Amino acid sequence: MPAVLGGTVLVVATALTTAVGQATADVVTNTITVEAGPGGVAITPDGAHVYVANQNGHSVSVIATATNTVTATIPVGEGPSGMAITPDGAFAYVTNLIDDSVSVIDTSINTEITTVPIGGTPNEVAITPDGALAYVPNTSNDSVSVIDTATNAVITSVPVGRVPFGVTFTPNGALAYVTNFLGDSVSVIDTATNAVIASVPVGVQPIGVAFTPDGALAYVTHQGDNSVSVIDTATNAVVTTVSVGDRPNGIAITPDGNLAYVNNFDGSSVSVIDTATNTIATTVPVGDRPSGVVITPDGAHAYVTNWGDGTVSVIAIGKTPAEIAGTPTAGVVGQPYEHTFTLTGEPAPTAAVTAGALPEGVALSEQGVLSGTPTTAGTYTFTVTASNGVGDDAILEATLDITEATEPVPSNPWGSLGGS
Repeated sequence: MPAVLGGTVLVVATALTTAVGQATADVVTNTITVEAGPGGVAITPDGAHVYVANQNGHSVSVIATATNTVTATIPVGEGPSGMAITPDGAFAYVTNLIDDSVSVIDTSINTEITTVPIGGTPNEVAITPDGALAYVPNTSNDSVSVIDTATNAVITSVPVGRVPFGVTFTPNGALAYVTNFLGDSVSVIDTATNAVIASVPVGVQPIGVAFTPDGALAYVTHQGDNSVSVIDTATNAVVTTVSVGDRPNGIAITPDGNLAYVNNFDGSSVSVIDTATNTIATTVPVGDRPSGVVITPDGAHAYVTNWGDGTVSVIAIGKTPAEIAGTPTAGVVGQPYEHTFTLTGEPAPTAAVTAGALPEGVALSEQGVLSGTPTTAGTYTFTVTASNGVGDDAILEATLDITEATEPVPSNPWGSLGGS
């Protein structure tokens, strides 16, 4: 989510590694209007609600994933930016970068219950897997504040690199990786001692960071060179770099480790990285200036905040809309008929006649097979609709001609009659 610092618009990443999915093809199925400047985003462990920090609206929008509607809007501090939810789903933590605080929301009543004073210009926030601690990078004093979530008090501050922005924990909670925007590095914090144990050089202006589910690799987005570094966490060395879109920021990785979703802030798109090959599997157009991204626990959808137009794009992961094609051939009264329409899409679509009428004796199956024995001649015009719940339905106008059977001309067994 963007923050203005020294005249430059910066973007903080939000990562969540709790989803499964194959992005052979993805499509935006919904666009949800929230308040101005949505950036930080988090999802409850049950996948029922998405919480969105609206930086310019000074609020948090709550989206019900079952209906993709906003069910609550919660006032918080000035310039809410980062967002995280405790592992039990009971509380949401929101960084307020303008008034140097963190708002704590009780998710059962969707109300701010306390505010934690913090360091300078806090942007991102992450909560340890056991829910005990919240880490908050402070961009203006090069530190990370550590909050005890039981008391909501800051218990220590960890010096890191220049202008820290993103923060994410390894799956076992032993380490926190912090991106240093102007340090072109990632600080590695031992959460047992709250000491920096390594500094990893990466690309230009690192922002977002996310781990594969086994913790073996960390993916780091770089706004300054439009790329993503892949860090081997065993050696804390960059093993490869992947080119993506313009000014990448937010990133999320599926729990099978197969895919990484990267928001391209200036590209109005999401790059999907196949982590087996570290190549781009697909690119999904979304709203203006996408910032944060989370994935539902069932892996079916990604929610992308669009900072520039105040919306959230909902991406159906590994899904393609239904398509239908085919022109029926002519049939004959009293003779068996069959024609199969071509149906494509993921999941597999079903077909139905939604307007017009078929000839008597002919029916259409859900698999798109037109078959039967027509009983009446004529020209039949009808509409076939294919749907699979992804995007718009596919509609095909079709015409089927049925002709009368032609009576055969009987032969003369006696040959020509008459004689000379």
